[in-house]
Amino acid sequence: MRGRAAVLAGGLVVTLAVLALAAAASVALGARSVPPATVIDALLSYDGSTDHTVVVDVRIPRTLLGIAVGAALGLAGALMQSLTRNPLADPGVLGINQGAMLGVTLALGLFGLSDPAVYVWFAFGGAALAAVVVYTLGSSGRSGSSPVRLALAGIALGMVCTAAASAILRMDSQVFDRMRFWLTGSLAAADAGTLTGLAPFLVAGLVLGLFLARPLNMLSLGDDAGKALGVPVNRTRVLTGVAATLLCGSATAAAGPLVFVGLVVPQAVRAVVGHDQRWVLPYSALAAPVLLLVADVAGRLIARPGEVQVGIMWAVIGAPIFIMMARRRRLAAL
Repeated sequence: MRGRAAVLAGGLVVTLAVLALAAAASVALGARSVPPATVIDALLSYDGSTDHTVVVDVRIPRTLLGIAVGAALGLAGALMQSLTRNPLADPGVLGINQGAMLGVTLALGLFGLSDPAVYVWFAFGGAALAAVVVYTLGSSGRSGSSPVRLALAGIALGMVCTAAASAILRMDSQVFDRMRFWLTGSLAAADAGTLTGLAPFLVAGLVLGLFLARPLNMLSLGDDAGKALGVPVNRTRVLTGVAATLLCGSATAAAGPLVFVGLVVPQAVRAVVGHDQRWVLPYSALAAPVLLLVADVAGRLIARPGEVQVGIMWAVIGAPIFIMMARRRRLAAL
């Protein structure tokens, strides 16, 4: 056991190093070609020139936001899959991202709120309401909840939320123009204000989510076994829901409704490290931003001098990975 723990701890260090490399690539590469020497000079002695401004004021906030959003969605997916014991649980599949999207659309389209620190509360409300509705619909009836029922309920609610958001956007072309990149999932609007406004919610969700690893491990044995081991079942469920809402709401408010991140990454992580949440949760929080940054950099490079939004690139990358995983082995029951 100690040898395996040492190997997994070393894997976390390696994953962190890979994340640092992905972050460096995100700062150094983009739609505008900036020589490596200029990138380093911008970091060490900023002079306000165009290239320095691109690196310091555009790419660094974008990279930090990509790390935060990726970690939030990866951890949220792992938390939800563990709590529901549903390998298909995901902020996108269960309609939570779409609920947050509808909340943001209401804030922007009906109330004219444009500050992320303000409309993030609408995202939280939409995410929380969607989670409650999906769980209620998926658990109703004699047979109770099942992975398929929860997924179907989430997909149906997601379609309703998407349709409602589309209807609101079509009422105001200016709001639609402002949100069209956000709707596909984008890190392009990142700035220091967005990071500052959302950082407290993201940090709170990350800390709370990682803190729940041990009780979620015990609940994986079943509610009765968890109670026998001293786990407060209802409190654990509520806290997990709060953590997922904080993570999904703030990530969606910042970057739009990114899908597949919280579904694919925890599945891939469990295939490598097993089902111990003490490892699944931190690995998911580190691996997801690596893939998100890689997708974002690829989107900036293949369409120079423009870019392909990270939501589109991630769908192109994430969907084949998930299909490959599903073909090679059955999704593990949780």
